[in-house]
Amino acid sequence: MSTTLSEHDSKALLAEFGVPVARESVADSAEAAANAAEEMGFPVVLKLGGDAIAHKSERDLVRLGLGDAAAVRAAAAELLGKAQPEDGAVHLLVAEMVRGKRELIAGLVRDPQFGACVVLGLGGILTEALGDVAFAAAPLDAAEARAMVGRLETSRLVTEPFRGEPGTDLDALADVLVGLGRLAEARPDVVSVDVNPLILAEGKPVAVDALVELGEPSPAAAPSKARSDEEIRARFQPLFDPRGIIVAGVSSHPGKFGFVTLHNLLRFGYDGELFPIHRGGEEILGRPTLRDVSEVPEGAADLVFVCTPYQVNEDLLRACAARGVRAAFIASGGYGEAGEEGVARQRDLLALAEELDIVVAGPNGQGVIATARSMCAQIVAPYPPAGRISVASQSGNLVSSFLNYAVQSGVGIAKAISAGNSAQTTLADYLEYFGADPETDVALLYLEGVPDGRRFAEALRRATARKPVVLVKGGVAAEGKRAAASHTGSLASDDRVFDGVARQCGALRASTVEEAFEWAATFATQPLPKGRRTIVFTTAGGWGVLAADACAEAGLELMPLPDDLRDAIGELVPPRWSRNNPIDLAGGETRDTIPKVLDLVAGHPDVDAVVHLGIGIQAATAELFRSGPFHPDHGLERMADFHARQDRRYAEAAREASERHGVPILTATELVHTDRDYGNSGPIGVREEGRYCYPSAHRAVRALAALAGYAETRRG
Repeated sequence: MSTTLSEHDSKALLAEFGVPVARESVADSAEAAANAAEEMGFPVVLKLGGDAIAHKSERDLVRLGLGDAAAVRAAAAELLGKAQPEDGAVHLLVAEMVRGKRELIAGLVRDPQFGACVVLGLGGILTEALGDVAFAAAPLDAAEARAMVGRLETSRLVTEPFRGEPGTDLDALADVLVGLGRLAEARPDVVSVDVNPLILAEGKPVAVDALVELGEPSPAAAPSKARSDEEIRARFQPLFDPRGIIVAGVSSHPGKFGFVTLHNLLRFGYDGELFPIHRGGEEILGRPTLRDVSEVPEGAADLVFVCTPYQVNEDLLRACAARGVRAAFIASGGYGEAGEEGVARQRDLLALAEELDIVVAGPNGQGVIATARSMCAQIVAPYPPAGRISVASQSGNLVSSFLNYAVQSGVGIAKAISAGNSAQTTLADYLEYFGADPETDVALLYLEGVPDGRRFAEALRRATARKPVVLVKGGVAAEGKRAAASHTGSLASDDRVFDGVARQCGALRASTVEEAFEWAATFATQPLPKGRRTIVFTTAGGWGVLAADACAEAGLELMPLPDDLRDAIGELVPPRWSRNNPIDLAGGETRDTIPKVLDLVAGHPDVDAVVHLGIGIQAATAELFRSGPFHPDHGLERMADFHARQDRRYAEAAREASERHGVPILTATELVHTDRDYGNSGPIGVREEGRYCYPSAHRAVRALAALAGYAETRRG
């Protein structure tokens, strides 16, 4: 059963935690209200208050700008006349008139997944209209509080001077948010806090209305067990680095999961021992099979890949544990996704895993990959090149999407796993492992729900402190939103809370699967920039103009071209080049110009990052020559070979300059999609140099902005 504090008592509680509130006084009569107003000084605000009155504006129980005692008496009489029996005991609240052109909403909500969360957004009439809010899990520090302001879409309206008023005192605003977080910790019986409006008076926040709801104290979240890196790696070693694998449920039929799994392990050369189990003991794919797990030498395998029906899986796991198996990937269905009976089976499976002390991935999962072991233990294609990105996903086909992008781009994968139903091991567990894994440079996640938000946030915060985490979330449109009203609880949609907590923890949230992979590939192949000062280097003007626009939109600084850099480039090309940023050579380059300019730009101390456009143009001409009826005569063979070599050189030069100077150089061209008889040596060269080639300048710029944002987070 919840209760609501009166506005006066709500403000008194907030003031204890450092929230500035307007001066006010409680009166029980019109005359007492007039006396209080005279003592306070006019103009004043008058409200009808009480513990049972929550939303005064909706009931027309507020009078603003009362300029003298007579006006206060008249307003008081009117408001007292509006009292209703269900209001219980009422009073008059006399408050100073706080003036400010900007109104915010701040408060506290208890989220079912993430617990207590602090809220900040635009207040007043704009709250419902714009829904521009940011969330962060409590408690939070001053830096996290200031970051909430930056996450508002209209943050400039808050931070910068506005209609003659100064910009916001961000330290004072941060103190309000930090205080709300402390309140959440100190008072678990506080269900929600609603401060609307929080007026910016000469840039300083003042709470002029507040509502605190009390209820049953929220149970404190049990802290998760802290494990060392060594313990985490040891726990997951049999899953991602097994000495041998039992494949249970192998079939001779190429359409069965058991066949495909064995095929993929053999096809890609898993370097450990394989023990396929088939009741008939027949040879499959040229390999003998075992009739029963008991035939596996003890200690020879520590992972079982399960393709058998759920009815036999418990006995199978007991038999495997007896042979030394310490991990199981369960591809079988019929568990939590299959109704109440399936939920019960999954619960029993989890209990058995705990009893046997084995790590269980799945059930209802697609597979697990570890390229360092050439291990493709999954029931589908593809298998990616080796690399430094590790993937965990609540959707099997999204694992495949990320792996397909890796195959297409050449930017490889270290580990990948489909979490399936996550009966035991969840995305939080895989995040912990990726954070401790020396083979992983960047973690890439797809998720649709977070059953244990606090645990996930803890793992996310620990992982992002060590390496970038890129995530993309599905199911956003389908998630529930709370009842529409201008209050903190109504603004706390599942996705808004998730977004706020994820960003607070340092994760980078991409909007699409393609973008998520591109960002991860960028982190895996590029150095972090020192700042946001960006040079766009293009061989064609239009691309440069659009890239410049994209930089401005993404919050990158399209820096003025330094004089010494302008002079140095001017010595290499004719005077018609742009002489500014974007650098457009206007077709004036010779054989060695582009490699030299790339090195000059990346090596300049004022340049933090480079977006390189135009690669592949010469190679496209080469392909045109080669595919026509005049080739190889008329000098076309020699010229085609020259053009193709040049674009290949440019890809190499970009990678070398980037590594030499520690500056990211992101190369973009729509010709990345060229795939004809000869291919295009420009984007192919970028791939062969181990870099990602972006299909447009806009996508390169957004990836660079993610890189710069993470670098700023790491620098603190």
